[in-house]
Amino acid sequence: MSKVELQDVRKSFGSVEVIHGVDVTIEDGEFVVLVGPSGCGKSTLLRMIGGLERITRGKILLGGRVVNGLPPKERDCAMVFQNYALYPHMTVFDNMGFSLLLRRADKQEIARRVQEAAEILGLTDYLKRYPRQLSGGQRQRVAMGRAIVRSPQVFLFDEPLSNLDAKMRVQMRTEIRDLHQRLTATSIYVTHDQVEAMTMADRIVVLNEGIVEQVGDPLEVYDRPRNIFVASFIGSPSMNFVEGSVRRSNGRAVVESADGTRLPLADRAAVEDGAPVIYGFRPEHLRLAESDGGLGFKAGVVEPTGSETLVFGHLGGTLICVQFNERVSVRPGDEMRLEIDAEKAHVFSPETQQRL
Repeated sequence: MSKVELQDVRKSFGSVEVIHGVDVTIEDGEFVVLVGPSGCGKSTLLRMIGGLERITRGKILLGGRVVNGLPPKERDCAMVFQNYALYPHMTVFDNMGFSLLLRRADKQEIARRVQEAAEILGLTDYLKRYPRQLSGGQRQRVAMGRAIVRSPQVFLFDEPLSNLDAKMRVQMRTEIRDLHQRLTATSIYVTHDQVEAMTMADRIVVLNEGIVEQVGDPLEVYDRPRNIFVASFIGSPSMNFVEGSVRRSNGRAVVESADGTRLPLADRAAVEDGAPVIYGFRPEHLRLAESDGGLGFKAGVVEPTGSETLVFGHLGGTLICVQFNERVSVRPGDEMRLEIDAEKAHVFSPETQQRL
């Protein structure tokens, strides 16, 4: 049983509280990603679970057992860091088996476990090499192999892909997810990269300044963000926001911006006439208008990526991004008419920042 429970977990450095009462339950075998900007407390939270950082208040339970006072070696967690932390004078085999050697495990048992981990990670041909003879991706596999041989209750990953190039990051995140599915172990993964979070997680925990903003499966968090922070942080490119006021007439509703642009609002939106709101919509929920009645938009910066085209310009007096998933011929300065999918737009309170 490797269920992880955080109950009102708090952390203070002196008089400054940096983790503010986190309550999260991670089920046995689940892959949960802690995501948020730098300084939000995600790595501190992970270190508290692993026992590398003392908690100020609250409880941490691993497999139903309170571990607040237990040292790291007694928590049965294996941690994979951003820094590979390999011993340069040891071979891959010795690096992977070192924790078992410290436990005075039988040599045959060490060899068996290391060989099994090497086969899973594709390291069988590299067991006699030293870290200096490996690529960055291979070193990260060794660090993961060192964790696997321990057969821990919980795997803790602290931004393990940050030192890799873009291509290797994509490959390694696939391998980590595949590894999780093979081992069916509980995994907690920390990253500031919301693409990693979206593609790897069973559930996402969005953190901001030591507070849990939202917990949910990736598509739930993407489609129904609880507040402006989550809406802006999850998704690349970020959600667009335009300030305005709700206007209702003839049974229809729009959000009117300061320059008079009228943005469509779904009928289900229960917002009073005249109420100030922040109107949010994702770049992919815009499309070229089929008639002349769309919204006026003038292209500024155009970023073709091959599979999609990003166009930045002004709408309603605000700089926004439009994402075209098909090839479009557009240049800076071009004027076009756009339509917004009102059913996928959101309205937020300017005061509370919460979705209405």
